[in-house]
Amino acid sequence: MKALITKTTCILSVSLLLLASCGKEKKKDGTTEVEATASKTLEIEKPQLTFGFIKLTDMAPLAIAKEKGFFEDEGLFVTVEAQSNWKNVLDRVIDGQLDGSHMLAGQPIAAGAGFGRQAELVTAYSMDLNGNGITVSNDVWAKMKPNVPKGADGKPVHPIKADALKPVITEYKNKGNAFKMGMVFPVSTHNYEIRYWLAAAGINPGMYTADNVQGQIGADVLLSVTPPPQMPATLEAGTIYGYCVGEPWNQQAVFKGIGVPVVTNYDIWKNNPEKVFVMTKKFVEENPNTAIAVTKALIRAGKWLDEPSNRAEAVKILSMPQYVGADEVVLANSMTGTFEFEKGDKRDMPDFNVFYKYNATYPFYSDGIWFLTQMRRWGQIPDAKAKGWYEETIKKIYRPDIWNKAAALLVEEGKIPASDIPKTDGYKPATTDFIDGTKYDAKDPIGYINSFAIGNKDK
Repeated sequence: MKALITKTTCILSVSLLLLASCGKEKKKDGTTEVEATASKTLEIEKPQLTFGFIKLTDMAPLAIAKEKGFFEDEGLFVTVEAQSNWKNVLDRVIDGQLDGSHMLAGQPIAAGAGFGRQAELVTAYSMDLNGNGITVSNDVWAKMKPNVPKGADGKPVHPIKADALKPVITEYKNKGNAFKMGMVFPVSTHNYEIRYWLAAAGINPGMYTADNVQGQIGADVLLSVTPPPQMPATLEAGTIYGYCVGEPWNQQAVFKGIGVPVVTNYDIWKNNPEKVFVMTKKFVEENPNTAIAVTKALIRAGKWLDEPSNRAEAVKILSMPQYVGADEVVLANSMTGTFEFEKGDKRDMPDFNVFYKYNATYPFYSDGIWFLTQMRRWGQIPDAKAKGWYEETIKKIYRPDIWNKAAALLVEEGKIPASDIPKTDGYKPATTDFIDGTKYDAKDPIGYINSFAIGNKDK
């Protein structure tokens, strides 16, 4: 009876919301005009939800969906809670303490592919594109800078390749110092991005094996895990000489005068997928309408965020202590279309943070397969897999069917234009938009793995 009352109350609440917002409003979406109507009522199985996040700029869709009332529009009453580290995020979602969470794209994939803790996790929503950077200490930058080409204005030419870092690493090693850098988690995009950047210059970032999960076998650079908010302090203490992390922790190094971002992941892989929103397969199966409603609210949040006129307000929201809690000036450095490298060298980078453009919210199979190829390349997946395994594995984790249901309702409600739904088989076209120009075709994962000089090779 209690469950029936809760469900009835939820339906009544949504009905009242519908009555309150029955007036039609026209909104601009680029050049496409859409006519907004009230949200379609879904029978929400679980209206009270708790979601997790790590204090990074790319948690923004969760903050915006809550603060702008998009969750409530769907009959959802959501609490969002900051978590201490990525392992805690994963464990709490798997154990049911969180109904869903902002998560590293590699986490649900690793959980389903056999690396680390095993679980059946799914994602129906990609939270953003780009958003990461690689920062080095002032001392390392001073040694790198002479190796970096300069433009007519005397400033470094970007993107900066790791070739400029290679002689610095050699110098450190010749003095008996292992060259140490930080990344946020073994299956993070940051780990794969810094590895890709280093390896493209012939620098070995180390291998994993079934018996050695440190990922430092044969390494020229020792990579280790540091939680994102601790990156600047760890760099300042000299424990690491550089790191790969999301914002605002690269710009924080500039702000504090302790380090210099040298490259962004937009330059390592243009418009690469970054974080995802994750729920368990069990939760989605038991609460299918709730999963659709959550996805609807997050899609709307992504769209709101990519309206340039909304970014200043987004920065204010994210600066609140319950969200990212960084200074507005630090957040604005990357969130408002610019990115600062050396102090005073601020450059236009309108796509550093993308939350909706370029079908950013859609969970493409090809994005997930890229992470699988990197897990295999570096030995986190210790044994060779058949070509079909890659597609079969990712289709259990990435759920565009849920995204499509949510998006179709938003089109019907006039909240997004139909043209924003990609016509796709789940795969993006093959691309060479990488810092080394290597071609990635998700339909040929083994060929892609074998194309690299450093890393595992498969038949």
